Amino acid sequence: MGIDLFGAIPMSKCKVTREYKLKNKGFCDLDVLSVIVIAVPYLAKYGEKNISAYSVPRDYHAYFKALFKELLPKLKTKYPGYKFVGFADDSPIDERDAAAMAGLGIIGDNGMLITEKYSSYVFLAEIVTDYPMPHLKEKEYKIGRCEGCGKCRLACPMDDISECLSALTQKKGELSPSEIASIQKYGSAWGCDKCQECCPHTIKAIKNETIYTNIEFFKRDLTPVISRKIIENMSDAEFSERAYSWRKKDTVLRNLEILEGTKKDVKG
Repeated sequence: MGIDLFGAIPMSKCKVTREYKLKNKGFCDLDVLSVIVIAVPYLAKYGEKNISAYSVPRDYHAYFKALFKELLPKLKTKYPGYKFVGFADDSPIDERDAAAMAGLGIIGDNGMLITEKYSSYVFLAEIVTDYPMPHLKEKEYKIGRCEGCGKCRLACPMDDISECLSALTQKKGELSPSEIASIQKYGSAWGCDKCQECCPHTIKAIKNETIYTNIEFFKRDLTPVISRKIIENMSDAEFSERAYSWRKKDTVLRNLEILEGTKKDVKG
């Protein structure tokens, strides 16, 4: 499938956050389960952007839906009698901790999984199975941490605006004058990548040219810069294929109005 970063761990080593999702899939005995964790790179080559890099390609949920549709039947055919269920985003476990435990990377001070090859520009997913992998229990599992250089903390706008910039751009409804000023200052129509961009692991991966995705899905249909005109001209079907669609067009258009200078600040 072109995915080169994956690893398996016992479910017993995972931080289970929503056990009911496993039960709903027919997994009753968690002690016999194993988890194959997948990290998929998504960063492509392009110029300027005004949205978070993860939202430049089409929504990653569509990618994993297609991946699991093709991959899971093959696993079930190869290993009959066993269950294989894929999860992406709506996971029953802490995906970041599981990925680090499986040896895919380390956890950075920015709270993200940092891989050697792709830095933190990866989407995480996993396949849960009751196929027996007894050799996994013989391994030692631990979570690695980054060097703690502090560059991500220094770059974070939260000290300036007392709120996550990414969360601010996703907030619905009217914004306060100070919130409007923050969006204008940092120039983001959706999300924030500042803690990723300044990370030494990112800089190294860019220098080595390993950071860019080899997955075709994330190399086409790119919209690194969006505008009111682009969003307004998107059909509902086209808009639904974008990561920011869950907050509806009004939220994205409001941010773009602020950036394009058509929404005036209310003096308080």
